[in-house]
Amino acid sequence: MKSTKKKLAVIGTVGVPAKYGGFETLVHYMVENLNERFDMTVYCSGVAYKREDQMANWKGARLKYVPMKANGWQSIFYDLYSMVHALFYADVLLVLGISAGLFIPILKMIWPNKKIILNIDGLEWRRPKWNWAIKKYLMFSERIACKYCDEIITDNRILKAYAKIRYNIDSHLIEYGADHVKKVTIAQKDIQRYPFLDGKYAFKVARIEPENHLHIILEAFAKVPQNKLVIVGNWKNSQYGIDLLEEYKNTANIVLLDPIYEQKELDLLRSNAFYYLHGHSAGGTNPSLVEAMYLGLPILSFDVIYNRVTTNNQAIFFSTVEELRQLLLQIDRQPLIAVSQQLQEYAMKRYTWENICFRYGNLLDGVSIETKPMFKREHSQRISIQKNKKQKGARIYSNTEKIYAPDGVMF
Repeated sequence: MKSTKKKLAVIGTVGVPAKYGGFETLVHYMVENLNERFDMTVYCSGVAYKREDQMANWKGARLKYVPMKANGWQSIFYDLYSMVHALFYADVLLVLGISAGLFIPILKMIWPNKKIILNIDGLEWRRPKWNWAIKKYLMFSERIACKYCDEIITDNRILKAYAKIRYNIDSHLIEYGADHVKKVTIAQKDIQRYPFLDGKYAFKVARIEPENHLHIILEAFAKVPQNKLVIVGNWKNSQYGIDLLEEYKNTANIVLLDPIYEQKELDLLRSNAFYYLHGHSAGGTNPSLVEAMYLGLPILSFDVIYNRVTTNNQAIFFSTVEELRQLLLQIDRQPLIAVSQQLQEYAMKRYTWENICFRYGNLLDGVSIETKPMFKREHSQRISIQKNKKQKGARIYSNTEKIYAPDGVMF
């Protein structure tokens, strides 16, 4: 019997089952939650998954392997190949990221009846790691993709406002889930492997890139030797990471670990931390941040408008090495318990996979994402964004106080 389910192609991630990264985790849980609602195909990098690990199907979704990397400059051709292949059979294409957005008008011209939905991710063109030419390409690709896609998804209220102001688009706000993370009890064998588990330590997991401000965090901790710091990341993937690894690998109170892909092991290290460091600044709702919130960790966060919105302005914020150093010197006098409780309560209301996948499913089905709200909305907080001609950037106004982003959102 022929299936009546819509054929959905998911494009732009390394693949599933998820190894590393926010989009990969999103698709992982979309497959688990939506495989009975859609006939799903997920495009995966044949470079990232060894041939013996490649599967034809996973949890009801078909997997299609593309012999290219999903990241870097190859992502343009990876996404383009995937889109062209998917347009021959899929009813709806969910494209995660703007790498190949420049080609969407051509594809829509050839296949006008196919629906393409785009998640723009963060403001990719603002990342410091890109040179001038790549930034210009990404900016243009974003503009073209937003103009020609059928629907646009943003994962942060500031990005939603950005899409409205810059492109006059009413995008769909769908964030990330975090309820896949768990508190893991420490066993004696864990302490033997990771001795720092036997004491207080700060924790961070991130891609080692300049916009995640590892250099600020590491410099501050090096100046406060009584505070232990543990960071998990891909140190050897860029010159930036290699330089930081060389500079701080022998610092007594700093532990630099290679990437950890096993969820339980990552949860072991993260869930038992005294507090969490978040240095991201390149836009959007960062998965690592909402995961730390869901675990009930106090959070010291780099002060940009996206992080204030994600945490409902309830984290402890810093912008410079000196500000972070001062926080570390007084960490035991910070209201960490109150901060962690507020963050966890907010995450449990807002960042659950049942809610996130339900909203994606409705949008892919052509139904309002608000048809069946999964949580009560906070009517008490009204947020608006205005351009400021004198001070480029964005302002958030709430019913209690004004919040100014030191980095801002450049419109």
